[in-house]
Amino acid sequence: MPRILALPRAIPRGKSHVYDEALRVIAQDSRRLKNELRGIRAKIAEAKADEVDGLRKKEEVLDIQSQVNLPKTRWNFVNGQWDLSKPVYRHLAEKKWREDGALDLVMERVYQMSVVPDLLPAIHPTIDLRVLFDEPPPRSTFLRSRVKRRKLAVEAGSFLLPEQTRQPPVLYTTVFHPEERFYTLLMLDPDYPDEETQSYKALLHWIHPNIPLSSTFTDPLPIPPRPQTNYIPPHPQRGTPYHRYTILLLQNPGGAKLELNPQDYLNQREGFDMRAFVDKWGFSLDKGGPGGGVFMWREVWSEIVSDIYQNTLRLPEPRYGRQPKFDMYGEVKEMKKYT
Repeated sequence: MPRILALPRAIPRGKSHVYDEALRVIAQDSRRLKNELRGIRAKIAEAKADEVDGLRKKEEVLDIQSQVNLPKTRWNFVNGQWDLSKPVYRHLAEKKWREDGALDLVMERVYQMSVVPDLLPAIHPTIDLRVLFDEPPPRSTFLRSRVKRRKLAVEAGSFLLPEQTRQPPVLYTTVFHPEERFYTLLMLDPDYPDEETQSYKALLHWIHPNIPLSSTFTDPLPIPPRPQTNYIPPHPQRGTPYHRYTILLLQNPGGAKLELNPQDYLNQREGFDMRAFVDKWGFSLDKGGPGGGVFMWREVWSEIVSDIYQNTLRLPEPRYGRQPKFDMYGEVKEMKKYT
């Protein structure tokens, strides 16, 4: 079992009157709020059905307020000794995620690199989604097949090598609701070349519906080794700019299971319309709605992509780029200058 750290007192009792008084006021306020909380719980036991939801929300607010300023609560949270089944720790975890820069970094990259609006008109994350891939391969070709690589957390918007993303990522989440709700996972590339329109279209790399999550779930996302749809590794085409690979973890409408069969989308991977998918299944992306999680990174072509085309996709590898300009003196340049 992990060692539980004891709460140290910052200043010994009697050394600072102001500090002692502050602790007394905090404890007094906590007792007052707990008395009010007991009154709300008594009302809930006698309330009518249409009054329970409002009282439950007030109960949670009072529960958080009665504990959030206690030194022991803050100490436990800072030192990782917290339980997300308790409202006060869910509150502190969400506050840290929203205010300490983790959410800001993801959203900065998502908007700065135009994932929004290229894939969706807007997105307002409500869960913390973290992505882990293999660490970069050793420079030595001798060691590449002999060294087991660790999984490392990826920074949103960073560049990865196609070799790192050949296997599916390990996904972790921090969810801020105690009850179990279902989510749908999608991974897309909005920069897949469209030869007909001389532009780009979205490619669906991965889809997995009905993933159960709650605040007490701390393991990687429960995706079976053989999911209903295979994971297609990123394979940025030669001659194209960098690709913005995006993972979306959207809460199902009402948090319930969807009758969504991923097999129906096997023939719709190329040109996948994310907006139409959201509208069809009723996902809510409005601010204040259930939302979900988002993450993105970038990749460019490397030699391993040729191997992915040959051995994983079993397709001929395309090559893109500008048509070479006609050189009217090409033949002359190839002629020997002296004969």
